[in-house]
Amino acid sequence: MNRKLAAVALVGASALALAGCAGGSAGGDDGDGAEIRVWLVGTDTPQDARDYLVKTFEEENPGSTLTIEEQQWTGLVDKLTTSLSSSDSPDIVEMGNTQAAAFTSSGALLSLDDIKDQLGGDDLLPGFVEAGTSDGTLYAAPYYSGARVVFYNTAMYQQAGVQVPTTLDAYVSNGEALAAAMPGVSGVYFPGKDWYNALPFIWENGGEVAVQDDDGTWDAQFSSAESLKGLEQVQQLMTKASLAPKDGDETDGWVPFRTEQAATYSAPSWAYWSIVADEDKKPTALADTTGYFALPGKDGGAAQVFAGGSNVGIAAKSQHPDLAKKALEIMLSDDYQKILAGAGLVPAKTSLGSDVAAATPELAKVIADAAANAKLTPASPKWADVEAKGIIQDFFVNVAGGGDVKSLAEDLDTQIESILNG
Repeated sequence: MNRKLAAVALVGASALALAGCAGGSAGGDDGDGAEIRVWLVGTDTPQDARDYLVKTFEEENPGSTLTIEEQQWTGLVDKLTTSLSSSDSPDIVEMGNTQAAAFTSSGALLSLDDIKDQLGGDDLLPGFVEAGTSDGTLYAAPYYSGARVVFYNTAMYQQAGVQVPTTLDAYVSNGEALAAAMPGVSGVYFPGKDWYNALPFIWENGGEVAVQDDDGTWDAQFSSAESLKGLEQVQQLMTKASLAPKDGDETDGWVPFRTEQAATYSAPSWAYWSIVADEDKKPTALADTTGYFALPGKDGGAAQVFAGGSNVGIAAKSQHPDLAKKALEIMLSDDYQKILAGAGLVPAKTSLGSDVAAATPELAKVIADAAANAKLTPASPKWADVEAKGIIQDFFVNVAGGGDVKSLAEDLDTQIESILNG
C-alpha cells in the first residue's frame, strides 16, 4: 500500500515514547493459552491467506490462538504510534513501505536479524528490505509489493479511435481524446489526492520529490523545471481528461472503471481481481474488455512508477515475541506468499515472482515491466511526517482545481524541507 496509500505520523512526544521501546525481546509467556494479535491493513490480504495463517499457526502451536484485527490506512500510523508504545500492543503489524522508516528508526519494532534467513534472507525484495532496515538491522520484513499498471477499456479505446500509447505525451493526449469522444466518461480516472499516480510524471521528466545534499539536508524538488513539466501534464489530465472528484482519493478507483465511467485506470496490479471478478469471484462484464499496459515513459518503454506494497514487523512490546516470530515465518513462507500471488500481489520473495504470472498470465509482462522501473519515496524517517500532514494531497487537490502549478510547487517545497530538515 502502499500502498501505499495512507497518511502517517511519528512526531514529538510520540517518537520519544517509542524510543523507550528499543532493544531486545519484550517479556511474556510463550506457553499454552497465548493469543497472538496480527494487524492487517485494508482488504488487500485475501481471506484465503488469513484463514491459512490462523489455521497453520494454531496447528503448529497447540493451545495458542491467532487473531487478525483489520485496520484502515487512514490514520494508521497515528494509531500504531499509540498502540506500539502501550502495554496492550499488537504482536505483528503491517505498514506501508513508505511508513516503515518511521518505525524502524524509533525502536517500536523488534529486530528480525535472528530469523532473517528463515523469512527468506537474500531472496527477500531488496528495496523493501532497505525500507525496513535501520543502522544495518532488519526490523520490518517485506510483505508484498505491486507496481502500478494501466487498465483500459478496449471497447472504449476502439470507439474513440485511440491506440495503446507508447509515450507519456500520447497517454495524456489519449486521455483528452477519450473524454471528448465519450461525454460523462473519464478518459483517465485521476482524483485530486492521487499523488501516487502523479509521481511518475515528475520522475519521467527528470524531476525528483526530494534529494539529500552532502551535508545531510534535504532539498525538495517539486518546483524544479523538470518536475514542473511533469506536473503540468498531471494538471492537464486532471482538468481535461478526468471527471474524478478534485478532492477525492484513489480508494476504490476500480469502481468507476468497472462500471464503465472511466476508460483508463492506473492502479497496483492487485486491482485486477476487483475489475474482472465480482465479490463472489464470478467474471464481470469487464473481463472481456479490459486490457493492460505499463505506463509509458517520456521517450517510450516503461515509466518509473511508484512501488506500492507493505512491510510487516513485530512490536518491540509484544508479550509473546517467540510466538510472534513463528507467526511471521508463516506469513513469509512460500505457501502463504503463493496465496498472495494468487490474488495478484507481488510476493515478498523474488523467487516467487513467476507465481503472479501463473495467477494472471495476461498481466505477467506488464507487471514485470512496471516493477523493473518502480521507485520509492525519499528514504528519510521523517517522510512519514510529510505524508501525515497531508500537504502533498492538498497540493494536488489545488493542481486539480486549476491552480498555478509553479507557485503551488514552491510552497510545497518549503513545507517539505521544513519537515525533513526540522
